[in-house]
Amino acid sequence: MKALVTSILVLTLIGTALGTSMTSVDDQLSPQNLGDLASARKATARFNRVEQAEAEGYINLNFCEEGEGCHWLNPSLLDGEFDPARPEILLYLRDGDRWRLVAVEYVVPLSMSPGVAPEGFSGDADRWREDSEGVGLWELTAWIWLQNPNGMFEQHNPRAE
Repeated sequence: MKALVTSILVLTLIGTALGTSMTSVDDQLSPQNLGDLASARKATARFNRVEQAEAEGYINLNFCEEGEGCHWLNPSLLDGEFDPARPEILLYLRDGDRWRLVAVEYVVPLSMSPGVAPEGFSGDADRWREDSEGVGLWELTAWIWLQNPNGMFEQHNPRAE
């Protein structure tokens, strides 16, 4: 219980500093979801600078989708394992002359989980998409850095346009 309270506190402090709130985004998020999401935010905070992401192996795919952002992939993380603290893809939006981290995306090759969505965040709130971008992957987006009025795990965010 102490770890959960600490995770929620970290989540709230980070959200306050960034002018966002994750605790009010989705009423369906469980305390376990909030703990997992806090872990994801804590682990990816250093990637607010795209240069740091690139230094740690993320590469610009030069693929940008309206409502989703531009994708940076770390190929070494394509291992079929879900870890909230190690997203395979980081999503950025252009913010003036720099990139701003807005979301993370978890992907698992379809061949590693044929016909069955992978395990993801605790609870039932997350929504894996099967090959929605046509590249043979299960995909799960989490809007941990930009509040999404449509929900934490929705693919598209109207604020990301």
